[in-house]
Amino acid sequence: MERRINLVSYTNSKFVCLYFCLNVFLILAIFINHISSSKWTVYMCVELVRKNWAALLILVVVIITVTGNILVILAVNLERKLQNATNYFLMSLAVADMLLGLLVMPVSMVTIVYGYSWPLPATLCPMWIYLDVLFSTASIMHLCAISLDRYVAIRNPIRHNRSNSRSRARAKITAVWTISAGISMPIPVLGLRDHTKVFKDGSCLLTDNSFVLIGSFVAFFVPLTIMVVTYFLTISALQSEATLCLDQLVPRPKWSAGFTLNFLPGPSFSPSEKKLFLRRSLSREAGAESGVVTPPFGRHTVQSISNEQKASKVLGIVFFLFVVMWCPFFITNVLAVVCEPAACDADVMNRLLNVFVWVGYLSSAVNPLVYTLFNKTYRSAFARYIRCQFHEEKKPLQLILVNTIPPLAYQSTHLPLTGSIGNGDFSLPLPNKKHHLSKSSNNESVSCL
Repeated sequence: MERRINLVSYTNSKFVCLYFCLNVFLILAIFINHISSSKWTVYMCVELVRKNWAALLILVVVIITVTGNILVILAVNLERKLQNATNYFLMSLAVADMLLGLLVMPVSMVTIVYGYSWPLPATLCPMWIYLDVLFSTASIMHLCAISLDRYVAIRNPIRHNRSNSRSRARAKITAVWTISAGISMPIPVLGLRDHTKVFKDGSCLLTDNSFVLIGSFVAFFVPLTIMVVTYFLTISALQSEATLCLDQLVPRPKWSAGFTLNFLPGPSFSPSEKKLFLRRSLSREAGAESGVVTPPFGRHTVQSISNEQKASKVLGIVFFLFVVMWCPFFITNVLAVVCEPAACDADVMNRLLNVFVWVGYLSSAVNPLVYTLFNKTYRSAFARYIRCQFHEEKKPLQLILVNTIPPLAYQSTHLPLTGSIGNGDFSLPLPNKKHHLSKSSNNESVSCL
């Protein structure tokens, strides 16, 4: 099995290397053809490179985008720690970003070399715009789906546990790609019928103002609003759950008249917080029946909430960078349509769009860098893949034994202390008895173990 995976990884690396070589030869062929046809001198070639330094920087961005997202795809496929619903969405997002770097960015770089005029056959222009809109829309749709999925997981863990499987994740990802393709499909349909819809002064770009305006809202602003709202709702729910569970774990003791050890109820919580906490408790029972193991409340739940908060911070950075990098383009795109020619200079708008679209493309390159900086698993996996080590080294037997010893064996203070002093008896509970901390309010009992 390991030999088969190594063979696949070796084949993929060979394919990527071959693709870059073909791209380099294609660009050289275009330069040589242009030089031979116009009889340019070496000095004019140097001038061409000097004037098109942006194309050289873009080539670096293309290489970083493709390489980084290939590493993300490999990491999610090969690392068991990363095989969950959120990372499946991130892998699909990496596929969209990688295809953007493979199919869209190189063509855009060639148009820059030719002064933003379309050098390829006219029938390829609507297809190129279609792929551009498809992959860009898929990116925002993936982030929106991640935000919604995490919010459902926090607010309704029972339903999420029942639907949180690999097949369900694939179905959701398929739905995201289907919606993105549906939004982008009118471009080749209209462009192939009427080339004036996709050409303006020899440049390949959308000229249908109604489609630009509607598409900007449907493909960006609406999912952006959903993503931001659900993200902040998720953060709020995590904070409420952490506060509620920590209060359950640190109760205040009180001696009653019969000298029985019990606990005072903590501060009052809103009905929504109680329902959220009860859903967490019930999700463990539902998970046990369906074979899905969820962490119990207590020390493990505090750790799981901490992990959720860390993941939310990383995703928040990804969301923030995506919004910051794509908002200028879509805002300018809308202004170019609704703004009067007397108030907005068309040449200035076109130049801004040419710059802002590459700022948006840059977001496809920074996501792997964010994972590397803020996620240890991704960071170690990328480091091994760069060294062509596609499997993690096995730990020595001693470390495995130490790491698998239950934490309770080290900390005897975790043993619960119960009993009564009314009859002079005070003893530890037997191991086969179940004890839990409880909090009662209005005949409601909430467990935190």
